[in-house]
Amino acid sequence: MSKRLFSEFDSVSAKQWKQKIQFDLKGADYNQALVWKTNDDISVKPFYHSDDFDEPPMPSKTKAKEWNICETIFVANVKNSNLKAQESLSRGAESIKFIIPSEDISIKLLLENIDVSSTPIYFELQFLSPDFVKKIASFSEKGKIYINSDIIGNIAKNGNWFKNLNIDFSKFETIVNLTQLFSIDTCLYQNAGAITVQQLAYGLAHANEYLNRLDNEQSFNAIFNVSIGTNYFFEIAKIRALRLLWHTLAAEYQMNTECQIFATPTKRNKTLYDHNTNMLRTTTECMSAILGGANTISNLPYDTLYRKRNEFGDRIARNQLLILKHESYFNKVNNPADGAYYIESITHQLAEKALELFKNIETNGGFLNQLKDGTIQRKIKESANKEQEQFNTGKEVLLGSNKYPNEKDKMNDQLELYPFLKTNKRKTLIEPILEKRLSENLEQQRLKNEN
Repeated sequence: MSKRLFSEFDSVSAKQWKQKIQFDLKGADYNQALVWKTNDDISVKPFYHSDDFDEPPMPSKTKAKEWNICETIFVANVKNSNLKAQESLSRGAESIKFIIPSEDISIKLLLENIDVSSTPIYFELQFLSPDFVKKIASFSEKGKIYINSDIIGNIAKNGNWFKNLNIDFSKFETIVNLTQLFSIDTCLYQNAGAITVQQLAYGLAHANEYLNRLDNEQSFNAIFNVSIGTNYFFEIAKIRALRLLWHTLAAEYQMNTECQIFATPTKRNKTLYDHNTNMLRTTTECMSAILGGANTISNLPYDTLYRKRNEFGDRIARNQLLILKHESYFNKVNNPADGAYYIESITHQLAEKALELFKNIETNGGFLNQLKDGTIQRKIKESANKEQEQFNTGKEVLLGSNKYPNEKDKMNDQLELYPFLKTNKRKTLIEPILEKRLSENLEQQRLKNEN
């Protein structure tokens, strides 16, 4: 029936569409009027067509039907965290991420009454200890246990190794051999203001540092922690491009070319004032993560900037994902973005530009060397400053902050947490990469004016 239907219409080439658009512009320049450039130097056209591709895009292996709803819990108290995890699972969470601050935490008590055979559990360790990992690994035979130990992510964020380069890598290799996986945190780059191409290239170069040091006789699994921004279609394409790039790199090492992607919304565009709009932002960001093919998604509560974790904020964040999965049918199609010419085009452009930048990093000594000499930090700062200027001049809009602010909104009395960038003067081996939100300066001024 579809063939009979479409046989009634003549096909229209991309050239014919452009001629029609040019005619309707009545003399205005097509490129100036309708084509705009992103900060990644990608030109976005008003329409995309099959003529843009030499051959039809290949189907992806995205398994969007299988994405998990994750609850992230910082373990300050083992008993309370265990009860919190059980409650979250009973209310719709499908996996749990525990952030572990010290080796004093009892894994046995933390996982008590949690069915690890059916519940994926993620551990983010804020220290480096193969002995502690062994305790966690003893539970991995019963289910899916993922341990995030990212020593390069640690030095990039804090400016120092846990001990030093050799000791850290020695312990890291022991951990990877125990768990058969390693993780790469690209969230830092996004939250610090890196453009999309930088996030992808730095994540790939970051991973390559590990691959250069690990035993290539073994095939390890990789987990990429990804922060999802507000540019809806570009964020879908970012995740897809990351999978393409990892496939290319891993194949060179004869490693597992599939990777796990753990996604969470960015902090970069979240606001203190008119904070309910954060729910809208995180909703579209989670949608991008799902359509892009993230395996696991942990949402950010709308009040996470200024309020301690609380039952209401966590419930709203979890329910956003539940609505997307069970009421909006975001778990019905495995590869929903396949065949969308716009997304396919952006995916390949991002991947190509990121690969070019990755090769440049490797040619100039690799990711760690460029961290040590400050090149990575400088490039991220340049991108962040450009975006900040766009925000300050109103080109980059955050509703409720630099556009349509509610002047009656008061926040001084509601602050339970310090919502701004903290800087502590201390000696570091390298300059740390600092996360900073776009609206911080504006919010600090508004808080002063409340007094």
